[in-house]
Amino acid sequence: MKQKTILVVRGGASSEREVSLKSAKACIKALKKLKYKIMSFDPAKEQLSKIKRYTGKVSLIFNALHGRDGEDGTAQSYFEYFKIPYTHSGVISSMNAMDKIISKKIFKRNNLLTPNYISLNSVNYKKFLKKNTLRNLYFNYPVVVKPSNEGSSIGVEMCKNFIQLKNSVNKLIKNYKTLIVESYIAGREIQVAVINGKALGAIELIPRRKFYDYKAKYSKAALTKHIMPASINKYNYNNILKLAEKAHQVLGCRGVTRSDFKFFDNKFYLLEINTQPGMTDLSLVPEIAKYAGITFTNLIKKIINDANINK
Repeated sequence: MKQKTILVVRGGASSEREVSLKSAKACIKALKKLKYKIMSFDPAKEQLSKIKRYTGKVSLIFNALHGRDGEDGTAQSYFEYFKIPYTHSGVISSMNAMDKIISKKIFKRNNLLTPNYISLNSVNYKKFLKKNTLRNLYFNYPVVVKPSNEGSSIGVEMCKNFIQLKNSVNKLIKNYKTLIVESYIAGREIQVAVINGKALGAIELIPRRKFYDYKAKYSKAALTKHIMPASINKYNYNNILKLAEKAHQVLGCRGVTRSDFKFFDNKFYLLEINTQPGMTDLSLVPEIAKYAGITFTNLIKKIINDANINK
Protein backbone atom coordinates (compact mmCIF):
# COMPACT_ATOMS: atom_id res chain seq x y z
CA MET A 1 0.00 0.00 0.00
CA LYS A 2 1.38 3.38 -1.04
CA GLN A 3 2.30 5.69 1.84
CA LYS A 4 0.03 8.75 1.95
CA THR A 5 1.63 12.19 1.92
CA ILE A 6 0.46 15.14 4.02
CA LEU A 7 1.53 18.73 3.41
CA VAL A 8 1.94 20.58 6.70
CA VAL A 9 1.43 24.32 6.20
CA ARG A 10 3.16 26.13 9.03
CA GLY A 11 4.85 29.33 10.14
CA GLY A 12 3.45 32.14 8.04
CA ALA A 13 4.03 35.84 8.52
CA SER A 14 1.47 36.60 11.25
CA SER A 15 2.33 37.69 14.77
CA GLU A 16 1.71 34.07 15.83
CA ARG A 17 4.43 32.60 13.61
CA GLU A 18 6.49 31.11 16.46
CA VAL A 19 3.47 29.43 18.01
CA SER A 20 2.57 27.98 14.61
CA LEU A 21 6.05 26.52 14.20
CA LYS A 22 5.82 24.89 17.64
CA SER A 23 2.36 23.51 16.89
CA ALA A 24 3.55 22.15 13.55
CA LYS A 25 6.56 20.45 15.13
CA ALA A 26 4.33 18.53 17.54
CA CYS A 27 1.81 17.68 14.81
CA ILE A 28 4.51 16.43 12.42
CA LYS A 29 5.81 14.10 15.12
CA ALA A 30 2.30 12.66 15.53
CA LEU A 31 1.75 12.40 11.77
CA LYS A 32 4.95 10.39 11.42
CA LYS A 33 3.69 8.02 14.12
CA LEU A 34 0.59 7.60 11.98
CA LYS A 35 2.90 6.52 9.12
CA TYR A 36 2.31 9.54 6.87
CA LYS A 37 4.99 10.94 4.62
CA ILE A 38 5.45 14.62 5.43
CA MET A 39 6.11 17.63 3.22
CA SER A 40 6.03 21.19 4.56
CA PHE A 41 5.21 24.65 3.26
CA ASP A 42 5.83 28.05 4.88
CA PRO A 43 3.78 30.98 3.47
CA ALA A 44 6.38 33.39 4.86
CA LYS A 45 8.93 31.95 2.45
CA GLU A 46 6.72 31.24 -0.55
CA GLN A 47 3.45 32.73 -1.80
CA LEU A 48 0.36 30.68 -1.02
CA SER A 49 -0.29 30.38 -4.76
CA LYS A 50 2.76 28.08 -4.96
CA ILE A 51 0.71 25.41 -3.19
CA LYS A 52 -0.61 24.63 -6.66
CA ARG A 53 2.43 22.44 -7.29
CA TYR A 54 1.28 20.00 -4.58
CA THR A 55 -2.03 19.27 -6.34
CA GLY A 56 -2.15 15.55 -7.02
CA LYS A 57 1.03 14.98 -5.01
CA VAL A 58 -0.41 15.11 -1.49
CA SER A 59 -3.49 13.48 0.01
CA LEU A 60 -4.19 16.28 2.44
CA ILE A 61 -3.06 19.61 3.84
CA PHE A 62 -2.65 19.79 7.61
CA ASN A 63 -3.17 23.46 8.41
CA ALA A 64 -0.89 24.33 11.36
CA LEU A 65 -1.03 28.09 10.80
CA HIS A 66 -2.21 30.53 13.45
CA GLY A 67 -3.29 34.14 13.15
CA ARG A 68 -4.07 36.28 10.13
CA ASP A 69 -3.91 34.65 6.70
CA GLY A 70 -3.75 31.22 8.36
CA GLU A 71 -7.07 31.07 10.19
CA ASP A 72 -9.11 33.86 8.62
CA GLY A 73 -10.08 32.05 5.42
CA THR A 74 -7.19 33.33 3.29
CA ALA A 75 -5.06 30.17 3.25
CA GLN A 76 -8.21 28.03 3.13
CA SER A 77 -9.34 29.77 -0.07
CA TYR A 78 -6.10 28.70 -1.78
CA PHE A 79 -6.49 25.14 -0.53
CA GLU A 80 -9.99 24.99 -1.98
CA TYR A 81 -9.06 26.69 -5.25
CA PHE A 82 -6.43 24.04 -5.87
CA LYS A 83 -8.84 21.32 -4.70
CA ILE A 84 -6.63 19.90 -1.96
CA PRO A 85 -8.50 18.58 1.11
CA TYR A 86 -7.42 20.30 4.34
CA THR A 87 -7.92 20.12 8.07
CA HIS A 88 -9.81 22.49 10.36
CA SER A 89 -12.61 24.87 9.41
CA GLY A 90 -13.51 26.09 5.94
CA VAL A 91 -13.23 29.52 4.32
CA ILE A 92 -16.43 31.17 5.60
CA SER A 93 -16.40 29.72 9.11
CA SER A 94 -12.71 30.61 9.51
CA MET A 95 -13.31 34.16 8.32
CA ASN A 96 -16.34 34.64 10.58
CA ALA A 97 -14.61 33.18 13.65
CA MET A 98 -11.49 35.30 13.18
CA ASP A 99 -13.51 38.50 12.76
CA LYS A 100 -14.70 39.18 16.29
CA ILE A 101 -17.32 41.67 15.11
CA ILE A 102 -18.97 39.18 12.75
CA SER A 103 -18.71 36.29 15.23
CA LYS A 104 -20.29 38.38 18.00
CA LYS A 105 -23.23 39.19 15.74
CA ILE A 106 -23.66 35.48 15.02
CA PHE A 107 -23.42 34.66 18.75
CA LYS A 108 -26.07 37.23 19.62
CA ARG A 109 -28.35 36.08 16.81
CA ASN A 110 -28.17 32.55 18.21
CA ASN A 111 -28.71 33.55 21.84
CA LEU A 112 -25.13 32.95 22.93
CA LEU A 113 -24.30 35.46 25.65
CA THR A 114 -21.27 37.64 24.81
CA PRO A 115 -19.97 40.88 26.36
CA ASN A 116 -21.40 44.18 25.12
CA TYR A 117 -19.15 45.92 22.62
CA ILE A 118 -18.71 48.65 20.07
CA SER A 119 -16.55 48.46 16.94
CA LEU A 120 -14.13 51.21 16.04
CA ASN A 121 -12.40 52.06 12.78
CA SER A 122 -10.21 54.83 11.43
CA VAL A 123 -13.30 56.87 10.50
CA ASN A 124 -15.43 56.65 13.66
CA TYR A 125 -12.93 56.17 16.48
CA LYS A 126 -12.56 59.89 17.31
CA LYS A 127 -16.31 60.20 17.73
CA PHE A 128 -16.47 57.19 20.04
CA LEU A 129 -13.61 58.47 22.18
CA LYS A 130 -15.83 61.22 23.50
CA LYS A 131 -16.74 60.55 27.11
CA ASN A 132 -20.41 61.27 26.53
CA THR A 133 -20.62 58.70 23.74
CA LEU A 134 -19.27 55.98 26.02
CA ARG A 135 -21.62 56.98 28.83
CA ASN A 136 -24.56 56.79 26.46
CA LEU A 137 -23.55 53.24 25.54
CA TYR A 138 -23.61 52.26 29.24
CA PHE A 139 -20.03 51.09 29.39
CA ASN A 140 -18.59 50.75 32.82
CA TYR A 141 -14.86 50.55 33.40
CA PRO A 142 -12.79 48.51 33.10
CA VAL A 143 -13.17 47.83 29.39
CA VAL A 144 -11.11 45.68 27.04
CA VAL A 145 -9.72 47.03 23.76
CA LYS A 146 -8.50 44.60 21.12
CA PRO A 147 -8.03 44.21 17.37
CA SER A 148 -11.04 42.65 15.69
CA ASN A 149 -8.98 40.06 13.79
CA GLU A 150 -6.05 38.91 15.92
CA GLY A 151 -5.61 35.77 18.00
CA SER A 152 -3.69 34.66 21.11
CA SER A 153 -4.69 37.87 22.93
CA ILE A 154 -2.27 39.88 20.79
CA GLY A 155 -2.97 43.60 21.05
CA VAL A 156 -5.43 43.16 23.93
CA GLU A 157 -5.37 45.95 26.51
CA MET A 158 -7.43 46.45 29.65
CA CYS A 159 -8.42 50.04 30.42
CA LYS A 160 -9.53 51.16 33.87
CA ASN A 161 -10.46 54.72 32.89
CA PHE A 162 -11.05 57.02 29.95
CA ILE A 163 -7.43 58.19 29.71
CA GLN A 164 -6.17 54.61 29.39
CA LEU A 165 -8.89 53.85 26.84
CA LYS A 166 -8.01 56.88 24.73
CA ASN A 167 -4.29 56.04 24.79
CA SER A 168 -4.89 52.38 23.89
CA VAL A 169 -7.23 53.16 21.00
CA ASN A 170 -4.93 55.83 19.58
CA LYS A 171 -2.03 53.37 19.71
CA LEU A 172 -3.83 50.32 18.29
CA ILE A 173 -5.70 52.12 15.51
CA LYS A 174 -2.36 52.84 13.84
CA ASN A 175 -1.77 49.12 13.24
CA TYR A 176 -5.28 47.68 12.90
CA LYS A 177 -8.19 48.66 10.67
CA THR A 178 -10.86 47.80 13.21
CA LEU A 179 -10.94 47.49 16.98
CA ILE A 180 -13.44 46.28 19.55
CA VAL A 181 -14.13 48.02 22.84
CA GLU A 182 -15.77 45.43 25.04
CA SER A 183 -17.14 45.29 28.55
CA TYR A 184 -14.65 43.55 30.80
CA ILE A 185 -16.23 40.50 32.36
CA ALA A 186 -14.73 39.55 35.68
CA GLY A 187 -14.93 36.00 36.89
CA ARG A 188 -13.32 32.74 35.89
CA GLU A 189 -11.56 31.79 32.65
CA ILE A 190 -12.98 28.54 31.26
CA GLN A 191 -12.25 27.12 27.84
CA VAL A 192 -13.80 24.20 25.97
CA ALA A 193 -12.37 21.98 23.24
CA VAL A 194 -14.71 20.64 20.56
CA ILE A 195 -13.67 17.98 18.04
CA ASN A 196 -15.89 17.06 15.10
CA GLY A 197 -18.87 18.77 16.75
CA LYS A 198 -18.53 17.04 20.15
CA ALA A 199 -17.18 18.78 23.26
CA LEU A 200 -14.26 16.97 24.90
CA GLY A 201 -14.20 18.87 28.17
CA ALA A 202 -13.73 22.23 29.88
CA ILE A 203 -10.57 23.54 31.52
CA GLU A 204 -10.27 26.41 34.00
CA LEU A 205 -7.33 28.80 33.93
CA ILE A 206 -6.04 30.91 36.78
CA PRO A 207 -3.46 33.37 35.42
CA ARG A 208 -1.07 35.21 37.72
CA ARG A 209 -1.01 38.09 35.26
CA LYS A 210 -3.73 40.74 34.94
CA PHE A 211 -5.60 38.51 32.51
CA TYR A 212 -5.02 35.49 30.28
CA ASP A 213 -2.76 37.29 27.79
CA TYR A 214 -0.15 36.03 25.29
CA LYS A 215 2.51 35.40 27.94
CA ALA A 216 0.04 33.61 30.20
CA LYS A 217 -0.82 31.31 27.28
CA TYR A 218 2.64 30.51 25.96
CA SER A 219 5.22 31.12 28.67
CA LYS A 220 5.88 28.55 31.38
CA ALA A 221 7.34 31.37 33.45
CA ALA A 222 3.87 32.95 33.66
CA LEU A 223 2.85 30.03 35.92
CA THR A 224 -0.78 29.99 34.78
CA LYS A 225 -2.66 27.35 36.81
CA HIS A 226 -4.65 24.80 34.81
CA ILE A 227 -7.59 23.04 36.47
CA MET A 228 -8.88 20.06 34.49
CA PRO A 229 -11.78 19.54 34.62
CA ALA A 230 -13.01 23.07 35.42
CA SER A 231 -14.07 23.36 39.04
CA ILE A 232 -17.78 24.03 38.50
CA ASN A 233 -20.84 21.95 39.37
CA LYS A 234 -22.09 19.23 37.04
CA TYR A 235 -25.03 21.28 35.72
CA ASN A 236 -22.81 24.22 34.76
CA TYR A 237 -20.14 21.91 33.36
CA ASN A 238 -22.64 20.21 31.04
CA ASN A 239 -24.08 23.59 30.12
CA ILE A 240 -20.76 25.08 29.02
CA LEU A 241 -20.05 21.98 26.90
CA LYS A 242 -23.38 22.48 25.12
CA LEU A 243 -22.67 26.19 24.60
CA ALA A 244 -19.30 25.39 23.00
CA GLU A 245 -20.89 22.79 20.73
CA LYS A 246 -23.50 25.35 19.71
CA ALA A 247 -20.84 27.98 18.97
CA HIS A 248 -18.98 25.42 16.84
CA GLN A 249 -22.20 24.59 15.01
CA VAL A 250 -23.59 28.08 14.36
CA LEU A 251 -20.28 29.19 12.84
CA GLY A 252 -20.19 26.08 10.66
CA CYS A 253 -16.85 24.89 12.03
CA ARG A 254 -15.30 21.47 11.55
CA GLY A 255 -12.34 19.60 12.98
CA VAL A 256 -11.17 21.09 16.26
CA THR A 257 -12.14 24.39 17.88
CA ARG A 258 -11.64 25.97 21.29
CA SER A 259 -14.24 28.30 22.76
CA ASP A 260 -13.20 30.84 25.39
CA PHE A 261 -15.65 31.78 28.13
CA LYS A 262 -15.86 33.90 31.26
CA PHE A 263 -18.01 32.55 34.08
CA PHE A 264 -19.47 35.39 36.13
CA ASP A 265 -22.63 35.75 38.23
CA ASN A 266 -23.60 32.20 37.29
CA LYS A 267 -23.56 33.06 33.57
CA PHE A 268 -21.22 32.00 30.78
CA TYR A 269 -20.04 34.78 28.48
CA LEU A 270 -18.60 33.57 25.18
CA LEU A 271 -15.58 35.70 24.29
CA GLU A 272 -14.51 34.03 21.04
CA ILE A 273 -14.02 30.75 19.21
CA ASN A 274 -10.66 29.63 17.84
CA THR A 275 -10.66 27.51 14.67
CA GLN A 276 -6.89 26.87 14.75
CA PRO A 277 -6.14 26.28 18.45
CA GLY A 278 -2.54 25.81 19.51
CA MET A 279 -0.90 22.39 19.65
CA THR A 280 2.18 23.29 21.70
CA ASP A 281 3.24 21.66 24.98
CA LEU A 282 1.33 24.38 26.86
CA SER A 283 -1.77 24.27 24.63
CA LEU A 284 -5.17 23.57 26.10
CA VAL A 285 -6.81 21.36 23.48
CA PRO A 286 -4.24 18.54 23.84
CA GLU A 287 -4.51 18.81 27.63
CA ILE A 288 -8.30 18.54 27.51
CA ALA A 289 -8.10 15.65 25.04
CA LYS A 290 -5.61 13.81 27.25
CA TYR A 291 -8.01 14.01 30.20
CA ALA A 292 -10.73 12.62 27.93
CA GLY A 293 -8.49 9.61 27.19
CA ILE A 294 -7.39 10.81 23.74
CA THR A 295 -3.66 10.76 23.06
CA PHE A 296 -2.09 13.57 21.08
CA THR A 297 -1.56 11.20 18.14
CA ASN A 298 -5.22 10.13 18.18
CA LEU A 299 -6.30 13.77 18.43
CA ILE A 300 -4.38 14.50 15.22
CA LYS A 301 -5.95 11.43 13.62
CA LYS A 302 -9.44 12.72 14.49
CA ILE A 303 -8.63 16.12 12.97
CA ILE A 304 -7.43 14.45 9.77
CA ASN A 305 -10.54 12.29 9.55
CA ASP A 306 -12.74 15.39 9.51
CA ALA A 307 -10.87 17.10 6.67
CA ASN A 308 -13.14 17.80 3.74
CA ILE A 309 -13.10 20.65 1.19
CA ASN A 310 -16.78 20.24 0.49
CA LYS A 311 -18.01 21.54 3.85
